[in-house]
Amino acid sequence: MVKVVVTGIGLVSALGESLETSWQKLIAGKSGIKFQQTFPELEVFPLGLIGQQPASLEMLTQWVVADALKDAGLSPPLPDCAVVIGSSRGHQASWEMLARQIYGSDLLQSSLQIREMENWLDTLPHMNAIAAARQIGASGSVLAPMAACATGIWAIAQATSLVQTGQYQRAIAGAVEAPITPLTLAGFKQMGALAKTGAYPFDMRREGLVLGEGAAVFVLESADLAKQRQAKIYGEVLGFGLLNDAYHQNAPDPEGRSAIASVKQCLERSYLTPADIDYIHAHGTATQLNDRIESMVIQRLFPQKVAVSSTKGATGHTLGASGALGVAFSLLALQHQILPPCVGLQQPEFDLNLVRVAQQHQVQSTLCFSFGFGGQNAVLALSKKLLENSN
Repeated sequence: MVKVVVTGIGLVSALGESLETSWQKLIAGKSGIKFQQTFPELEVFPLGLIGQQPASLEMLTQWVVADALKDAGLSPPLPDCAVVIGSSRGHQASWEMLARQIYGSDLLQSSLQIREMENWLDTLPHMNAIAAARQIGASGSVLAPMAACATGIWAIAQATSLVQTGQYQRAIAGAVEAPITPLTLAGFKQMGALAKTGAYPFDMRREGLVLGEGAAVFVLESADLAKQRQAKIYGEVLGFGLLNDAYHQNAPDPEGRSAIASVKQCLERSYLTPADIDYIHAHGTATQLNDRIESMVIQRLFPQKVAVSSTKGATGHTLGASGALGVAFSLLALQHQILPPCVGLQQPEFDLNLVRVAQQHQVQSTLCFSFGFGGQNAVLALSKKLLENSN
């Protein structure tokens, strides 16, 4: 089967407006989470905003796609490039704005405002991926996965399959999320999932998740194409596991059966054993249920020495984009041989080898976990071995 490598990364988060800035602040133990009152009708929340106001999906997508191509040394048009870019919320902010216009005005004013929304077709769930295809001049397959908080890894896995099977030699893949909207905040608050002061993954004092904006997009290529054009290689995508709990609409299976099965599936497809894994980028949402069950999964499957951290204490939980951000940080861990810290962690509740501060460490193979609402379980394996062999 064709080997798939990552040759470009575009990333923006509450930590910074570029991959390098976000990484430097992350390994310094900084957090982009601040108290914000983004909507006058709602109270102050800790949030991971990129700017002073909520960002737009379109802006974030254009931003990271352009950065990923630049990082890979590519320029549009790229007609034979597949596009797989997902989002769990999509253009929800636009739809909430339209609803406010319709229901907050008289009928005559509403009809005028609806006419102003003649581009409403551009806000359908798959249109963001199509806009990215237009941006890079791609005329091949366009996919727009939506798998709750597992969307980012699902997108990378789908793109990997397209390259592994020889359908394309190149794909651009990842996820974009602009989830700071009144409905999203109110919904998570109603569920009791929002933190009041900050995000503290795996900590005894954890309160819940902190919503964050973010996006990460990758250029994936066949190893042969990357070597042929002498591209920089961050690492190889070895394999993935994609399964579903079929248990509950938002609570994970308390036994973690499907999560465990997805990890095993990923390891088997990647020709790895649990002992081969040097670092796990955990889902680590800082909610009571996720962190407890995810810790149980790790303890059941892996040696105690495996290093574990979640970066959501630094970026906030970027929902569908969170797995893609985790993949980007894991690739930089492979490149720099540095383990990123679990920002916000002070009093660990679980017997895991949690990374408290960034540290130099030999990292050859990593796993990225995404365990989303509805029991969407996604696991991705990355390695730097091919990079070493190609030098």
